[in-house]
Amino acid sequence: MNLPAIEDREFENIDFTKNALTRGNYENCTFANCNLSRVHLGNFGFTECKFMDCDLSMAHIKQATFNDVGFERCKMLGLRFDLCNDFLLSFQFKECTLSLSSFYGLTLKKSRFVKCKLLEVDFTETDLTSGAFDGCDLQRAVFDRSNLEKVDFRTAHNFSIDPERNKLRRAKFSRDGVVGLLEKYDIVVE
Repeated sequence: MNLPAIEDREFENIDFTKNALTRGNYENCTFANCNLSRVHLGNFGFTECKFMDCDLSMAHIKQATFNDVGFERCKMLGLRFDLCNDFLLSFQFKECTLSLSSFYGLTLKKSRFVKCKLLEVDFTETDLTSGAFDGCDLQRAVFDRSNLEKVDFRTAHNFSIDPERNKLRRAKFSRDGVVGLLEKYDIVVE
């Protein structure tokens, strides 16, 4: 089924829990101060779109397409990105709250997370090669069998990564951050 193309539109201060967003392929659109919490976005397409100050918590995004999409200051609790269409999947996050979300098994090379809260986020088997976590809180985030090669963790905090269960070649850490690599050994660093 071909969905309508919606291009170069701005959506501002709209509560899509009351006024349904038209199902379609959105290109170069901006969503500002919109409520998309628990909204069904399955099979929607978003290409080169921006979401700013939006609430997408618990939105249903199964088979949704996100290609070169930016999220800024968005509340995105409990999103299942692992259910998205992974073809050309790419996005960037700045000052977002993504707690309890899942990126399980995705390829997210060069993805950037800037000043985000990523509490209890699942990055199991995720390929984050050459990505960055700039100033992010990764408390209880799960990294298991993940590809973290060349990932920049220098300004990230509260992470715990098992070097024996993840690929870390050429990943970058601050001196203080190295403690997050030693947590499993239950040693004291003073």
